[in-house]
Amino acid sequence: MDILDSIKSTIGGSDSKEGNILSSITSMIGGEGLNGIISKFNANGLGNLVSSWIGKGENLPVSQDQIKNVIGNEKINEIAQKMGVEPAEAAGKLSDMLPKVIDKLTPDGKVPEGDILSKGMDMLGGFFGNKK
Repeated sequence: MDILDSIKSTIGGSDSKEGNILSSITSMIGGEGLNGIISKFNANGLGNLVSSWIGKGENLPVSQDQIKNVIGNEKINEIAQKMGVEPAEAAGKLSDMLPKVIDKLTPDGKVPEGDILSKGMDMLGGFFGNKK
């Protein structure tokens, strides 16, 4: 089972729209790195939110407007087009799923060093016990 399937089965991303969101999140993490995404949240005064997703406690919610401010309207529009939905719906899905994905990629309460996507795939596979 690949990283998207593992996340989908755990956080309920079963439809194609959510699959597209997960694919977009994975692309963002692969392109910018988890540290890049964390830096964007910190730069926008939302470090407390992203820290809650990394930490072992409860994940704080993030609003659609906060997602738009951090990720940018251009990227939201791109994701919305890929999903075939309005940008507000895409931002809503991102605000729901991004905290869960980051939480699953940081099960020890800290950001792994190195190639996060490869390590994340290994962690998710082991964490969920899903093997193909």
